[in-house]
Amino acid sequence: MLGWSKWVIFYIICLSLSLQQLRKASSASPPIQTDQVHEDFLSGRYLKQEQGGSHEIHCSRERSRAAWKIIEEYLVPFVEKEQYQLSRRCRLHPDNDLFRDQEHHKVHLDINEWQCGFCKKSFYEEKHLDKHFDNRHGNLLNSHSRCLADVCGALHCDHVMNSVSQKSKCNPAAASRNKHLCESLADNCFPVNEGPSASRLHEFFLHQFCDAHSCTGRQKPFSRGRRKKTSIFYIFISFLTLILLLLFYVYIYLYQRGMKRGTLELKRISQSGRKKKPF
Repeated sequence: MLGWSKWVIFYIICLSLSLQQLRKASSASPPIQTDQVHEDFLSGRYLKQEQGGSHEIHCSRERSRAAWKIIEEYLVPFVEKEQYQLSRRCRLHPDNDLFRDQEHHKVHLDINEWQCGFCKKSFYEEKHLDKHFDNRHGNLLNSHSRCLADVCGALHCDHVMNSVSQKSKCNPAAASRNKHLCESLADNCFPVNEGPSASRLHEFFLHQFCDAHSCTGRQKPFSRGRRKKTSIFYIFISFLTLILLLLFYVYIYLYQRGMKRGTLELKRISQSGRKKKPF
């Protein structure tokens, strides 16, 4: 009986030691937020981390931004005019931009003040905010999308960024590659068999972007124009001109009214002088 009780006590001691080890292990490891991971995966924000927690991204944010600026100014207004809906398979669709979600979370408060829309941290320059996104919010990327900078050759990003000197010699092979990429974008984004709007936009895209990929220099990029922006300075000048014109017409009105009063008074004085006869 005594031997059996010793074995029971030994078993209880071993069980308590095992429970203590399990508690230590669970407290040392952080809880796994399965709901957050599942939400990030569904929203397209889940990105695999490398060793050390950093995210290695081989995509130029600056060139992607230039490409998106070109799309917004030289393509989107004409697509909206045709009331055409870009397909998700089109490389130029907003959802296919790796940095689109981060770019939407940039808050430009003042000339020298940028704010992160995720954590509300402020920065003096946009480039510092870009680094902050890379270092702190690298997991909040549209990781299922492709790098928009890859289509920069077709969209003439160098022309907008002024990264190519005007005196540099044209490379026929590069021009041919960019034209081929440009034409494939036109076929992919605006298939001619999808109706009149798609056919018109296909032809427009070729003239707006693709025809300029030549070393002849006959066709310039963006020959069909861009989005017309209403400048704040233009609005201010127009408002000031309107106020000045209003003041001018008021002055003319008052001046003419004063002249009329003066002539009436002179007439009255002259008439009163004629009625008086000397004795």
